[in-house]
Amino acid sequence: MSAKPALLIVWHSQTGACEQAARAVAEAARQAGEIEVNLLHADQADAAAALACSAVVVVAAENLAALSGRIKDFFDRSYYGLLGRGEGLPFASIICAGSDGEGAQRQLDRIALGLRWRRVAEPIRLMMHAQTPEAILAPKQLTAEQRASCEELGRALAEGLAMGIF
Repeated sequence: MSAKPALLIVWHSQTGACEQAARAVAEAARQAGEIEVNLLHADQADAAAALACSAVVVVAAENLAALSGRIKDFFDRSYYGLLGRGEGLPFASIICAGSDGEGAQRQLDRIALGLRWRRVAEPIRLMMHAQTPEAILAPKQLTAEQRASCEELGRALAEGLAMGIF
């Protein structure tokens, strides 16, 4: 682990909402605290990245009532490397969904439970209200309120890590 606490943000986005959310968390965390912030696309993230951090934020889309495939792939590749080694790791999550997000959140919470990670912030679910194939596949933009909730999470995590709360 680095001398400064490190926040890892693992994300995947097909239509832009999750990338915007992840970047908002990262920007706010960098501005708020004396911490290192690592923003990694799910394809680049692995067990070593998670073990080198002080806390993790997972930013994922809900696809077909489950975590997006790339986030699931991150956990598929990393789970056994983390099992028994990252217990108590503070984590938070943001789920971008068309109308609900409960399935993806439930799946992520079960994975985190198996890893014995410790949730340190209430889950954030950003509703995109996409219900047609065209709307689901269209590029997304976060509202100012949605972006603000992501920034608030980033600030809170940075401050908590810098103060040694987590």
